[in-house]
Amino acid sequence: MLHLHHCVSARSFRPLWMLEELQLPYQLHMLPFPPRAKARWFLDENPLGTVPLLVQGTAPNEVRMTESAAMCQYLAGTHPDAGLDVAPTHPAYGAYLNWLHMSDATLTFPQTLVLRYGRFEPDARKQPQVVEDYSRWFLARLRAVEAAVAHSEYLCAGRFTAADVAVGYALLLAQHLGLNTQFGLATQAYWQRLQSRPAYQRAMEVQVRAAEEQGVPTTPAPDTQP
Repeated sequence: MLHLHHCVSARSFRPLWMLEELQLPYQLHMLPFPPRAKARWFLDENPLGTVPLLVQGTAPNEVRMTESAAMCQYLAGTHPDAGLDVAPTHPAYGAYLNWLHMSDATLTFPQTLVLRYGRFEPDARKQPQVVEDYSRWFLARLRAVEAAVAHSEYLCAGRFTAADVAVGYALLLAQHLGLNTQFGLATQAYWQRLQSRPAYQRAMEVQVRAAEEQGVPTTPAPDTQP
């Protein structure tokens, strides 16, 4: 059984969406955001105090992962028949790995600074210049997505892959920040395609229902106020 520790619409949405795409059995453990402050017990599970945390199996063969894009690759690679992976022998393998890494290191990273200094910090510590600078950073890097989907429905290999899930979360986060109004036309259409996927819609519904059942606030993590 797979266990996913998750906050509503945090980066842990990536593996949740993947689990729904793959239709795997899993247990979803909802946490208030930020868990390192509001669920101190979670530090015993993940010393970083961050989500996601994906756990599979038991010691000594237990798998424990804390990086959302790596989880996308792991889940796709361990279930190749689902078609969300790209094999090392495929010509698009390099592009696939590049998108997976870009999704967090290049596209989500600047948005975390926008979140912290535009929304999470108290008013006295907010930094409007940081928000402006890193919003521009994100939008500049998003040009790579615009170019990739201008003539193709998905990012690589001519089909939907785990890379689309990983990059799709960066677009979801941008929507929470109001940056989606500055998406290029191709990116807008791509984002609509991703949101129309049944697995994406199920993941959206599942996280809210699980939060309600487990007594956790349903406010999306990016919308949390100090």
